[in-house]
Amino acid sequence: MDDTVKNMAKSKNTRVIPGYHLTLGIVVTMLSVIVLIPLASVLMYSIRISPREFLELITKENVWNAFVTSIGSSFLAAGFNTVFGLIAAWTLVKYDFPGKWLLDGLIELPFALPTAVAGITLSKLYSDSGFLGKALAKAGIHVAYTQTGIVIALIFVGLPFVIRAVQPVLEKMDGQYEEAAFMLGASPKKTFFKVILPELRPALLTGFGLAFARGIGEYGSVIYISGNSAKNHTQVVSYVIMQKLSYIDYASATAIALVMLVISFVLLLFVNIVQMKQSQRTNLL
Repeated sequence: MDDTVKNMAKSKNTRVIPGYHLTLGIVVTMLSVIVLIPLASVLMYSIRISPREFLELITKENVWNAFVTSIGSSFLAAGFNTVFGLIAAWTLVKYDFPGKWLLDGLIELPFALPTAVAGITLSKLYSDSGFLGKALAKAGIHVAYTQTGIVIALIFVGLPFVIRAVQPVLEKMDGQYEEAAFMLGASPKKTFFKVILPELRPALLTGFGLAFARGIGEYGSVIYISGNSAKNHTQVVSYVIMQKLSYIDYASATAIALVMLVISFVLLLFVNIVQMKQSQRTNLL
C-alpha cells in the first residue's frame, strides 16, 4: 500500500517534458530579448521628453489627425471584418461546395503576402485607372489616396483574424442546441440571436480586437494606398513615426509609439479578460 502511494506521488511529480527549469529559463530569456527589452527601450526613449512636451507632441495637428485616422479606420475595418468574417466562417463550416478547400486556403493569403506587396497591389487596383477603381471613379467614388482606401487595406489584412477566431468555435458547436430551439418553436432569427450568437460573442470580440490592434499599427499595406497627405487626413500613425525616425527624432517617435502600445495593450487585455470569463462560464456548464 505504501509503495502504491509513493508511486502515485512520484508519477504526479514526473513531468512529460524533461528539463523544466532549463526550458523555463530559455522561454524567459527569449521573451526578455524579443519582447521585454524592446518595450523597455521604447519607454526609456519616450521619457526623455517632459510631460509638457509629450502632450504638445500628441496634440500637434498632424499627429492628432494621424491618431484619429488610424483609430477610426481600424475601428471601421475591424467592424466590417467582424460581420463579414462571421458570414465567411459560417459558410466554410456549415456548407459544402466545390472549391471550399481553395477558399479556405486563400484566407491565409494576407498572412503570407508581404504587406508592401499588398499595398502596391491594392493601390493599383483601386486607382482611378485601375481595374476596380476605374468603374468606381465613373460613379464618383475615389478609393486610392483617400481614407476609404486605408479602410480597404485594413480590411484585407485584418479579415483572417476574425475568420480564424470564429471558425474553430463553429466547428465545435453542438447542433443539438439549434435543433432544440427549433423544436421549441423558435424562429431561425431568434435561434441565431438567442442561441448561436451568445456562444460566438467571445470569439467575435477576439477577432475584432486582433484585427483592430493589427490595423492601428499597420504600415506596409497602408502607405501606398493612403497618399500620406496631411491636408487630406490620410496620414497614419505608423507613417508619422517613420517620419520622426527619418529625422533622427527618436524621443518623439518612441513617445508616439508608446501611445499606440498602450492602446493595443488595453484592448488585448480586455479581450483576454472576456476569454477568461467565457472559459470559466463554459467550465461551470
